[in-house]
Amino acid sequence: MSKLILTHEVSGLGSAGDVVEVKNGYARNYLIPQGFAVAFTRGGAKQVEQIKSARSARELATLEEAQSLKAKLESTKVKLTVKTGSEGRLFGSVKTADIAAAVAAAGLGDVDKRTIEIPSAIKVTGDHEATVRLHDELSATITLQVVSAK
Repeated sequence: MSKLILTHEVSGLGSAGDVVEVKNGYARNYLIPQGFAVAFTRGGAKQVEQIKSARSARELATLEEAQSLKAKLESTKVKLTVKTGSEGRLFGSVKTADIAAAVAAAGLGDVDKRTIEIPSAIKVTGDHEATVRLHDELSATITLQVVSAK
């Protein structure tokens, strides 16, 4: 097991500044190379405090912004145009980056693709839902209208 300090929020693991223990392979092959975490060292406690104080300063301002963004996202259907084959089946599936780009194109603000969670793969046209983590304890549900490109 490896002891790490998270530098970014990781779904199902924790937020920036959290100290977590994960399996060696997960740390070595994913978290550290992607820049989501750094190894915990003796001087790591100071680093944890710096990350947490910076995060708490940002959170005060962003909680109100997150609540207004949640209201905008949940009140609007986001239209996503994709290439399809016969019978409305997609070539591949809708990715979180596609959803983030569609939200930005709709003028609803910038959403980080890493905060978007799709419950099941979107492979057909129609209405679908995705969840966006806007804040530690605040999530919004987006309604996606997936349509075929003409």
